[in-house]
Amino acid sequence: MCVQMEAEIQQILVQVSELQHQRLQSQSVVRLLDVEKEEEQEEAPPPRRTLQALCSIPRRLAISAGLGGTPVTPQLIESLRRILLGGNFRVFDYEWRKAVFHFREPNSEFAYALKADGGGARAIQMVVQARIIKHLLFTQQSTSDGQTLHSLTEVGRREQDRALAAALSDSLWLAGQEASATVTLVTEDYCITSHLDNKLDTFTERLQLFTFSEKDAITNFILDHIQCFQEEGSHGVILFLYSLICSRTIERLRQDLDSPTSYLLHLSPGSSACRQALLNLLLTGRASPHLFNGMRHFGQDGLPLQRPLQGVLSRSDVGYLRWSREEMERGALPQVGSMLKTPRFPVWVCSINSSCSVLFSATRSLLSDWKAEHLFQLYYYCGQSSQTATARLTVDTHSHHWEASSRDGGDPEKRFPSLEMTIRTKWDGAVIAWNGTSPFY
Repeated sequence: MCVQMEAEIQQILVQVSELQHQRLQSQSVVRLLDVEKEEEQEEAPPPRRTLQALCSIPRRLAISAGLGGTPVTPQLIESLRRILLGGNFRVFDYEWRKAVFHFREPNSEFAYALKADGGGARAIQMVVQARIIKHLLFTQQSTSDGQTLHSLTEVGRREQDRALAAALSDSLWLAGQEASATVTLVTEDYCITSHLDNKLDTFTERLQLFTFSEKDAITNFILDHIQCFQEEGSHGVILFLYSLICSRTIERLRQDLDSPTSYLLHLSPGSSACRQALLNLLLTGRASPHLFNGMRHFGQDGLPLQRPLQGVLSRSDVGYLRWSREEMERGALPQVGSMLKTPRFPVWVCSINSSCSVLFSATRSLLSDWKAEHLFQLYYYCGQSSQTATARLTVDTHSHHWEASSRDGGDPEKRFPSLEMTIRTKWDGAVIAWNGTSPFY
């Protein structure tokens, strides 16, 4: 009996031992699986954010990195922000980011015209508008003085694209000293991460730079990617602005500006406006902050300047006129030199009370034949959607002199319409008829 009980106890001990062994094996397997999971988690790369999360540019407007070009560097991003905005933590506001080069309806009254209702980017849009008009009226036409305003209403969609590409490449080629130019586009899969010393804007960090040494190649490249400057969400005006700066180069821009601390945009609460240096860069290819002709070696006090001031050195393709009621009343209206007042083509960007618009003639000989200046037509486009027709003005510089008291009323704008005063900075004393249109600017 004792022997039987001893045998049963021995059997129970063996079973217990086997159960303990099985449990230890199971725990080892669990621990092994946990370790493998931990290793997998350590080895797995962190999840990457998608393009939609990183970049506000629609996917269809982002190019493939396989297109070539050179990716932007952190140093270039810093330089772009400093030369434009004056600081590495400043980025473009909403009004700038939404600005593009978008035409009004093709084959219509405003088939030649860009939409430019407001914001700091409007000045850039209006300079490009002036170059578009120059291209449509004079560059692509076989005859100069045979064109009328009607020819600008017969512009189709493809002609609009070609005119925009030509206008953008004109400014870039001038900025590159007619030797080379750079176009910046946004790529879909290259990204520079944010650093402690800059602010991420999910756009500039994706720039890809394409440099060309022939103007036709630039125009064709822009035309092939024209949607990147036109379509909603493309940041088209900023892209062109970056292209302009890269074409000029940061080093040459610093030489153009009088002060090493100068920058191209004037920042004020809620907006960023173009400084004169940026307008001159768009018009002439050089970012001089001055409007006078040539160089100035002496100051207003007659004493030699430590550093000569550079004005406008040659005639531009499109001109520039400026008038401000506030500046006139303060006696501080700057004089625009003849290099800008008398361009190669009769198209002018007008800065009127700090708002840009375009004035033009369809007669190229207006700038070369003094007899043509006796009586002539000018056309005016302000860029705003509220303008329902291109204004036609008749300018008479010969028969009689304009008198300030010719209009009654106490409102200075009614007595001296700002657009008329702007025109008189070029044709002093001219009498201007609005041909049934109520005066505006």
